[in-house]
Amino acid sequence: MADGLTDIALRFANAHCQDGVAPTPVPGLTILRETAPTALAYAISKPLVALVLQGGKRVTMGRSTFDFGAGESLLITTDVPTVSQITRASPATPYLSLVIDLDLALIEALATEMGASPYAMGAPVRVDATEVEVADAALRLLRLLDRPAALPVLQGQLMRELHFWLLSGRHGGAIRSLGIADSHAQRISRAVSVIRSDFAKAIRVERLAEVAGMSPSSFHEHFRAITSLTPLQFQKQLRLIETRRMMLAEGARISDAAYAVGYESVPQFTRDYARLFGQPPARDMKAAKASLQMAA
Repeated sequence: MADGLTDIALRFANAHCQDGVAPTPVPGLTILRETAPTALAYAISKPLVALVLQGGKRVTMGRSTFDFGAGESLLITTDVPTVSQITRASPATPYLSLVIDLDLALIEALATEMGASPYAMGAPVRVDATEVEVADAALRLLRLLDRPAALPVLQGQLMRELHFWLLSGRHGGAIRSLGIADSHAQRISRAVSVIRSDFAKAIRVERLAEVAGMSPSSFHEHFRAITSLTPLQFQKQLRLIETRRMMLAEGARISDAAYAVGYESVPQFTRDYARLFGQPPARDMKAAKASLQMAA
């Protein structure tokens, strides 16, 4: 890992972190810091790369589980449901990572400039050692946080360089697929955007297939291959994750949260919730709030 990267990231996170997240002035760049292991967190992740600088984390997607730590990077190349947990963190040695949202327009432009090269979907979640060139570009980008006058002038080219090295690295083929015009990844991404914006409504698979420019059968096949879920399962997980957020962050009642995301039956919602989160909503909320109180 590039010398000084951890020090700069930790200094910025200590000054700006709220609830484990320290947004930076650089669009698409966030620093995460936790001073203790966390409870399970459920999310539908967007394409990103996370460089772990300190501590350890576990991420599960479907039947695959990844344990990783300092010097390694998590790559997510499509919108997929994940369950994550910080496993190694303390006040003396906090968990620390840089999260970089993959810029699809930038990837497309770079892929065109770099010329013909193989691309492949492969697994949507993977972990490997952070490459030297990626860490070095990230270090120079973070150094701009201490130079506000240089930030608007140089951040764009450094983010571009960072994407270049990601495309040139061992997972470049998977990242490149995001920038191939009209690839299956891009087509499914268009459908996922519709589900994300309209997840509380009934959505016909035929409409999603039309958005993706595929036949319903081909769309269903490629959607599952890329996200590991069917379109309806994807929508259901979005709904359930949103209800959990509403109940935890906003104090919404179980029935109100269920109806707000499109459920018509609270018992059905309760069954679906327990299948995803391992226990019914009332019990899950009680455990989650007790965990938050202990952390405080």
